[in-house]
Amino acid sequence: MIVVHASFPVDPDRRDDALDLIEDLVAESQREDGIVDYRATTDVVDPNVVRFVERYEDQDAFEAHTQTDHFREFQAALPELLGGEPDVIRFDVDSATELEL
Repeated sequence: MIVVHASFPVDPDRRDDALDLIEDLVAESQREDGIVDYRATTDVVDPNVVRFVERYEDQDAFEAHTQTDHFREFQAALPELLGGEPDVIRFDVDSATELEL
């Protein structure tokens, strides 16, 4: 499994535009084969930071996602929407266990 955690600081003046685009990106991405989970949320401390948590079955699913129209549209618009440097981390996971709370 591949897990991606990304944080995008959004320009406050472009926040509504960014959130509209992100909403479409998430909805379309969740329909893709090979995506286990794909979510975006705003930070509770700084509402101009959007965090993505993405889980893919494998490398093929990850690569297929980067070739979709909705991902490319987001990627093309991103430079004009950012209010700072994004932070994107990829994890290659061999196993995962659900924790009981």
